[in-house]
Amino acid sequence: MLICLSASCAMAQEKYSPADSAKAKAYFNESWKYNLHSNKHQLYLDSALMVMPTNAYYWQQKSMPLYKAQKYEVGKPFLDSAVKYDADNWLGYRAYMKCIFAKEYKDALADLHLATALYGDIPIMDHPYSFYISLCHLQLNNLDSCEYYLKGCINDEITKYKDESWVHYNHLFYMGALYYQKAEYTTSITWLDKALKQYGTFSDAQYYKSMCCYQLDKKQEALDLMKNAYANLKEGYSLNEDNDRYEYYPYQVRKYYVASAVDWMGKELKEK
Repeated sequence: MLICLSASCAMAQEKYSPADSAKAKAYFNESWKYNLHSNKHQLYLDSALMVMPTNAYYWQQKSMPLYKAQKYEVGKPFLDSAVKYDADNWLGYRAYMKCIFAKEYKDALADLHLATALYGDIPIMDHPYSFYISLCHLQLNNLDSCEYYLKGCINDEITKYKDESWVHYNHLFYMGALYYQKAEYTTSITWLDKALKQYGTFSDAQYYKSMCCYQLDKKQEALDLMKNAYANLKEGYSLNEDNDRYEYYPYQVRKYYVASAVDWMGKELKEK
């Protein structure tokens, strides 16, 4: 029989018998026989949590489908419970979910700074905490803070690998996006070109380079770049980040942005 459980009935930390652990695991395994977003999947997780109410992983698993369905406020208490019972494993993850999914940038910064203080600048979803701190500041228009943390992230990679070619292309891209936001278009192009050297079909980098060229009155180059960006975006060449199938990352372009830019740039050149 399935047992419903709300986030408000989490019990005190306790040890579980092998029998209880096996019973909870059986409920958990049964949940995967049903669609991730189905009620039955959630109900079997509730049953597992009724047996092991301090199991942080089961709480995280309850939250995850809700975040992927953009039901952030519903999923948040469950994720908070995961952090409550196992901050070592889930504090950084919660910060990531706040930054990329829920767009709660100030709350994400609080978690990120705490996680950095506790564990160091370790990676979550392929990037260090400093990268996500920089994204939060970018989205809050704290551009100097964004630059500080993003440059620190890049310099750490160069120090670690002794070679700029090992810097993640998305870190280079966001430096380009930052300077685009600051209207420093030549500097933006320098960083975007570094990203494109690694990932030649990177549509998001091509889009912002095109917009920079347009601002620098290089209209034909801008149009050609935008056409390439659109072709590459239609083929799926974008940020290639974890979970970008569920959420757009900051400054990730939409197809209609690029298609519209191709249209108005082309019309402007024809009118000259």
